[in-house]
Amino acid sequence: MIDPTLIENIVTAKFNEDDIFIVELAVRPGNKIVLVIDSDNGIPISYCIEVSKLIDSQLDREVEDFELEVSSAGIGQPFKVTRQYHKNIGNDVEVLTADGAKVKGKLTTVAENGFSVEVEEKVKLEGKKRKELQVRLIDFKFDEVKQVKDIISF
Repeated sequence: MIDPTLIENIVTAKFNEDDIFIVELAVRPGNKIVLVIDSDNGIPISYCIEVSKLIDSQLDREVEDFELEVSSAGIGQPFKVTRQYHKNIGNDVEVLTADGAKVKGKLTTVAENGFSVEVEEKVKLEGKKRKELQVRLIDFKFDEVKQVKDIISF
């Protein structure tokens, strides 16, 4: 079976030139290599092709056959690495908490062990007839959430 570290070393040398990072790297049974990459500025398909060709050129199919899949992190897919949180600061996200509640808001800050989301809510204030829009900040720890993903608005 192909060692994932070998693949990581091949692509990391290439990424040092660019603003690219690995979101997921797995070598599954049958030597199926799955590599998901991302960038602060997005990944064009041409870059995925370039990385695929680079990996293919560094491995010898005569020694060990493999299947290779290189893709970019999908829109609306859950975040898998901390750098994706940093990339999406200022964007709308949906947080699924460990107890199953969904929170939608703007990702404002990311720290070592968690992140904050700014949420707008209509709240009935004492002495007022109508609900008013209030903004509050909710702090989450990474281990308290099942998933976080970006929300695309048109």
